[in-house]
Amino acid sequence: MKPVRAYGLVSGGLDSILAALVLRSQGIEVTALTFVTPFFGPENAIRMCTQADIPLKKIDITEPHLIMLKHPAHGYGGNMNPCIDCHALMLKTAGEMMVADGFDFLFTGEVLGQRPMSQTRGSLIVVARTSEFEGYVLRPLSAGLLKETIPELKGLVDRGRLLSLSGRSRKPQIKLAAEFGLIDYPNPAGGCLLTDPIFSNRLKDLFKHLPHPPVRDIELLKLGRHFRLPGGSKAIVGRDKANNEKISALARPGDVTFQGIRCPGPVVLLTQGSREEDERLAATLCFSYGDAAEGESGRVKISDDSSTRELTVVKVAKDELKGYMI
Repeated sequence: MKPVRAYGLVSGGLDSILAALVLRSQGIEVTALTFVTPFFGPENAIRMCTQADIPLKKIDITEPHLIMLKHPAHGYGGNMNPCIDCHALMLKTAGEMMVADGFDFLFTGEVLGQRPMSQTRGSLIVVARTSEFEGYVLRPLSAGLLKETIPELKGLVDRGRLLSLSGRSRKPQIKLAAEFGLIDYPNPAGGCLLTDPIFSNRLKDLFKHLPHPPVRDIELLKLGRHFRLPGGSKAIVGRDKANNEKISALARPGDVTFQGIRCPGPVVLLTQGSREEDERLAATLCFSYGDAAEGESGRVKISDDSSTRELTVVKVAKDELKGYMI
């Protein structure tokens, strides 16, 4: 007899793993899919799937995700998080894999009413419909409260053994996790950078000045302090040694780097072109976020593709520079 097989969207949170285990307890072969972009990665999914012994596939959706992110059909959440369109994109990608690989249906760990934007009854319907695989998307944790799906109607899944969870309480999931022997799982806050207000502001600024940014420029948004300078350049100021090393490693041809001479301080990276006024201000940022005393002068080394030079600047109060901060 042919086994029933299902692909599941697994972020690495508790709910999606529980959904997989609920189905596996019925003898269904589950395979987890975790999606990767610059805004969220596979680390928690790898950890959880290893613990639960669930096979996992990692799918990079950076290119279509960036296209969707600029103009999400269903808008953003509190920041730059297009949750409905993001989930629909993942389900569409998973659905295409389901068809290509001969799987029977899809599942997610969504719980009715748990999230105010993306997990209302209407939102769950919209996500499935937008994915173009409506009817094949099963939510095992809330299935008893939702319309029957094709795998249930076909008898591939025993609806009576699915759950009817709703709301924001985590107690039922914690109890179920204990029953399945799960003891190590992340908190439900999520790991998507697009929900973070500071990161979202940086991303909005990047899209404004560079409508089609390379992934490198998005990775830089995760590091240091960011300043938009009068000439249009972006300055990224390292916060510590680890930041400095990562920023330096992400430097590309066309960038300009700044580092204090004989004064410990940050690496500063100037991107998106540079003008003379921006270079002086970037050097001032470099020296002012270093260890020199306010009002003290010092030299900063400036390096680009073709030359290295020095510039003498004066340390100013950080409050004088905050107007440029993103």
